[in-house]
Amino acid sequence: MPRAGQVKPPTDERLSDRISIGLLTRVFPPQLVDAAVAGADRAEVRSRLLPARVVVYYVLAMCLFSGQGYEEVMRLLVGGLEWLGRWRRAWAVPSTAAIAKARTRLGPEPLRALFGAVVRPLATDATRGAWYRGLRLVAIDGAILDVPGAAENEERFGRPGSSRGEGRGAYPQVRLVGLGECGTHAVFAVAMDSYATAEKTLAERLLPALRPGMLVLADWGFLSIDLWRQATRTGAHLLWRASASFSLPAIEVLSDGSYLSRLVPSTTAARRGGTDAVTVRVVEYTIDDGRSPEGEHYRLVTTLLDPDEAPAAELAELYAQRWEFENTLDELKTHHRGAKVVLRSRYPDGVEQEIWGFLLVHWAIRELIHTAALDADIDPDRVSFIRTLRLARRTVTEQAAFPP
Repeated sequence: MPRAGQVKPPTDERLSDRISIGLLTRVFPPQLVDAAVAGADRAEVRSRLLPARVVVYYVLAMCLFSGQGYEEVMRLLVGGLEWLGRWRRAWAVPSTAAIAKARTRLGPEPLRALFGAVVRPLATDATRGAWYRGLRLVAIDGAILDVPGAAENEERFGRPGSSRGEGRGAYPQVRLVGLGECGTHAVFAVAMDSYATAEKTLAERLLPALRPGMLVLADWGFLSIDLWRQATRTGAHLLWRASASFSLPAIEVLSDGSYLSRLVPSTTAARRGGTDAVTVRVVEYTIDDGRSPEGEHYRLVTTLLDPDEAPAAELAELYAQRWEFENTLDELKTHHRGAKVVLRSRYPDGVEQEIWGFLLVHWAIRELIHTAALDADIDPDRVSFIRTLRLARRTVTEQAAFPP
């Protein structure tokens, strides 16, 4: 018999109103997910077993539990609802085929929109190891990801040649280039395309994410006068390595041993009308790499022209921060996704959706690490990524059905 004052549960209660996956729903709350779905025109027009919001959270959970099968991920996502008594309707775990169809209906656009709406650099003034003389340290770098060898993926993304020079590589590959915050390992801008797309081409797509007050580090593969010009127009400062093929004659030697030089347009660039050289400052130094008597020689070019404001020795030491982005990519490709693991999606839209899911989950974990580091007043590098990843996984199974 109903008790006096008892409220009857709503008849239109939906699974999507009950799902809560700990860290991920805190960082990506339902209202933002719904806005991303609506903005991408992926909202369902009729009631489904797997509404769009559920599918977004499912993709995130799929990337969080990258080693689990489709149906097991769904069990992890909603399994706590039954024993907590939070879900009153009979509900069966959808089949792998049904989940795959739901992912196809959703597409990559809502995940990409959610990334654009939420993801940002994390460091505050109090963040240790994230700044150089008031400039936010960020790095640009690229990676490739193996995807299943379905015909659609090969046509869309391409396949590299064999390492032996014969035939083709084992899998099609996606090339991506990202901007990452060195101090927090937060990847806050990404461009992806086929394997054949050059890293410099993808880097151009990231330039709108640069801001004044940033110092951007990059390896020699990104240096060209065109990309340099475009990057400096954003107001960000640059510290990029130059390959041995760049001619950088000394025009004026400065007090700290660095010197002013010019980046000169190539013949092709000059034909396009870009005839003006660009003044840069060059810092040269050698690191004993233990492999050769001469060591490894570095030439850095920078927009920081005043040696009093940015001494050469400091810039040489600072460039090592670029490797923080290498560590970030290792987190994504090895510790998070799994070493040498191929992405699971057999269609190009699913591949892109999955990659955006991995990037969102990685940023959520890095946001948690940054918050913990601020509370403890320590460098975020001192907080273990692997342990935090395990914690994030536990929040799914232990906090299912609790509000964010």
